[in-house]
Amino acid sequence: MRAHLARVDAVLVQALIAAALSFAHLHDVASAAGQAGWKAWAYPVSVDLLLVAAWRRLRSGDAKASGWCWFVIALAASLGANVATACLLNLHQVPAWLRILVAGWPAVAFLGGTLLAHTTHETAEETTPAAPEPTATAPEPERPAVAPRPVPVPAALVAHARKVADEHHARTGSAIDTSTLRARLGIPTPLAEAIAAQL
Repeated sequence: MRAHLARVDAVLVQALIAAALSFAHLHDVASAAGQAGWKAWAYPVSVDLLLVAAWRRLRSGDAKASGWCWFVIALAASLGANVATACLLNLHQVPAWLRILVAGWPAVAFLGGTLLAHTTHETAEETTPAAPEPTATAPEPERPAVAPRPVPVPAALVAHARKVADEHHARTGSAIDTSTLRARLGIPTPLAEAIAAQL
């Protein structure tokens, strides 16, 4: 337990030292680029907050590509300030491109922080409707076949149909079929079939 605490304490002390130095370097670069007073102190806070937001996204396992992208951007800003203040940059004559980068940083940090904080994998899943699961439908019970009702045929119509059938037989020598009977009488097929059954 003590060994674990000693490791944690050492890491914590190292993190505090690195954060303090990086914080001071970012402040110096921002101040040299024309950001005076409280604005120079806000720059290191902005960079560190973006680093923390990106690190939390990487730890959560969601959208790691965007997490790595913003982590590299914030790390480049921090490392750039550390390297620039190591006698590689004259803080009394800051180049114009560095002034532009420092002036544009707040908008970049705001965009990155907003995307990291408000775009999550869980939110995308919640907005996507889940497909309904297929449900097994019970087969419909077979209905018993219903015998067709006999078509009522008036006796007078049967007598007339018998005359038509006799004329057809006398003329052709063969019995009249249902389709011919239907055409000669001008009646529906079911009625013609019912009449033909009685002839």
